[in-house]
Amino acid sequence: MRTYGRSAAFVALSVTAVATVLTGAVTPQAHADAPTATVASATTTAPKLSWRPCAREGGPAAQECADLPVPLDYHDPDGPQLSLAVTRVRSDRPAARRGTLIVIPGGPGSSGVQRVTQKGERLQRETEGRYDIVSLDPRGVGGSTKAGCGLAPEDRELVHLRSWPGADGSITENVTRSRRVAEACARNGGAVLRSLTTANEVRDIDRLRQALGEEKLSAWGSSYGTYVGAVYAQKYPQHTDRWVLDSSGDPDPSRVAKGWLANMSAGAADRFPDFARWASDPARDAEGLRLAQRAEDVQPLVLDLAARLDREPQESTTPGVPLTGDGLRMALQMALYNDEAFARLAGLVRAARDTSSKPVLPDGLSGPVPDAEAAVTIAVVCNDVRWRGTVSSYARAVAADRVKHPLTAGMPVNITPCTFWKDAPGEQPTRITDQGPSNVLMIQGLRDPSTPYSGALKMRAAFGDRARLVAVDHGGHGMYLGNGNACGNRAVTTFLNTGTRPERDAYCAD
Repeated sequence: MRTYGRSAAFVALSVTAVATVLTGAVTPQAHADAPTATVASATTTAPKLSWRPCAREGGPAAQECADLPVPLDYHDPDGPQLSLAVTRVRSDRPAARRGTLIVIPGGPGSSGVQRVTQKGERLQRETEGRYDIVSLDPRGVGGSTKAGCGLAPEDRELVHLRSWPGADGSITENVTRSRRVAEACARNGGAVLRSLTTANEVRDIDRLRQALGEEKLSAWGSSYGTYVGAVYAQKYPQHTDRWVLDSSGDPDPSRVAKGWLANMSAGAADRFPDFARWASDPARDAEGLRLAQRAEDVQPLVLDLAARLDREPQESTTPGVPLTGDGLRMALQMALYNDEAFARLAGLVRAARDTSSKPVLPDGLSGPVPDAEAAVTIAVVCNDVRWRGTVSSYARAVAADRVKHPLTAGMPVNITPCTFWKDAPGEQPTRITDQGPSNVLMIQGLRDPSTPYSGALKMRAAFGDRARLVAVDHGGHGMYLGNGNACGNRAVTTFLNTGTRPERDAYCAD
């Protein structure tokens, strides 16, 4: 490592199911008019956690789970409560224990409990028992209280939840669908759906800190979790110890959520050449996965195939669900997250080019995504900030972006349900500043398809001297213990274990 100068799927669940998991005899609608301005953490006595074993296949044998009650509305901390699923893996070296490290999942809509199941053992080894490793399922996710919009199955298909324009660039169908989804969420979501915000997730994390009896937390936030972590560090700097942000987006309040999505156009363009080189490598011949003789020929091939599938969707192995052009584009976006997915994408392209074959659709494209997941992902980004724009302004943005970034076909700048959201955000997005302890380490891939490097530099600039950035010359989304390399992993592990960061921003060669 040498030094140098310088975020899903959408979904929803029925209101009846939500009401049954509220603590107390209150329906979600009963708190519909609760104020949502910025509030302090609840002042009531911190809840007690009753831990139980919950080891899962492939996860830490010592993983435990509990349920954390949190206020539906922090203005009324003793009022209706929601239940959040929380998990921990306790330090296996009590004499070496430093404190508690919270894993902040991405999304919005990812499960912290699942993240600890996947990464807990590795993280425990890396940190040599210095931390109890904890996480939670945010409101609306996994084992926590859920909300719902009551969306039709067609509106829960991933290629519709992402606003892919028509083959000719038209957004007429996107406008109709976005309006319909927003109206369903307003009609069916209730107070629980309206409580799904970054600000409340930050408050819930601090509630967990209090329940754990910790004065400070260390953290590893990934993707959208980096924004949650940044907001926590801004709101509760006195409660932060060693703070790791992995794969960050632009935190500018004017670009929160809408800007993250728009940045995916540049992210895909940054990342695709990695796939093109892989798919044109002669080593692919033996695997039957070589798509072209030259890397520069892979993108035209994929774009031509998507255009053909726009005109003539191809029957897949999933009855009633053909592979469409948007299906192929969506599969491409998902595959760019990790090198290990390249082979599946190349196989899909090869199968689709043979019009007599039936391609196997990747996970996530063979049917509607689960209802509750759509609701939380839609609600958080729509509740956090007002999405401004007119139908005509979105149409112009799509037309321009399709020319500049053909791989994403205008989807990242297209209209979404947030444009028609019924409830105005109750709080302004938090501005990240350089005021606070200098205890943040950022790690970022140079070719990230979801949170591109250019956006991460905005997070780095916002933190000023509070942060250091380790840039990893690799593609994919999520660097630490994921798509990165030994150099980047070592930088993060050293910081978590010793508190030592690079003196200046640093670079890790691939």
